[in-house]
Amino acid sequence: MNLCDLHIHTIYCDGKDTPEEVVLEAIRKNMDCIGFSSHSYTDFDESYCMKKDKIQAYKDEISGLKEKYKDRIKILCGVEQDFYSSEPTDDYDYVIGSVHYLKAGDGYIPVDLSADDLINSVKKYYGGDFYRLTEDYFATVAKIKNTDIIGHFDLVTKFNENYRLFEETDARYVNAYKKALDTLLLQDAVFEINTGAIARGYRSKPYPSREILDYIKAGGGKVILSSDCHSKEMLMLGFSEYGKYLF
Repeated sequence: MNLCDLHIHTIYCDGKDTPEEVVLEAIRKNMDCIGFSSHSYTDFDESYCMKKDKIQAYKDEISGLKEKYKDRIKILCGVEQDFYSSEPTDDYDYVIGSVHYLKAGDGYIPVDLSADDLINSVKKYYGGDFYRLTEDYFATVAKIKNTDIIGHFDLVTKFNENYRLFEETDARYVNAYKKALDTLLLQDAVFEINTGAIARGYRSKPYPSREILDYIKAGGGKVILSSDCHSKEMLMLGFSEYGKYLF
């Protein structure tokens, strides 16, 4: 199996390590390639993403690392583009399209900040109806365009281990994700099997669920493994176990 991980965050956004520290760890693990994917700038929340004045420095540093380590590992410079980010993506090697927020009221609510925050947002904006939230979420995901990789397709389930918030077999939830997939499968994008929430202790299985993966496979979609790595130790986390999910 080609040892490659394309969903990696560093100190340029909400990651722990410098890009070079990640490169050296990837080389130590005998990886074939890595791709950096810092969070694109969002003006309504700067807490987790690249700052505007650091974007060029990010691109320049990755470019330098490409040259420095070209004989040892392939390095790509990508971006994880949030749906509500207006930053250009033309000069990246690839784009991961993700939805981390939903528009609500006069602002935005994060779907992956904390369970308590999500519960409170559902009470405030969706009348306590989690299925309305998931319908809104997947309708937004369906609008992702101009991307190479669809990031953590069912991120809205991050805090739903053991179905603590809602049932993922409910018809409203199933219909919502199938409708989104029917749209996205018409694009030439790849869906990631993302192990990031496992690394951070939120889930015992990767995104997306097996049921969603089965639907993607039946629709002729493509998938890759990614770690959504925020610290170098987590590079390729679970790849040996979840490689069996690839098709």
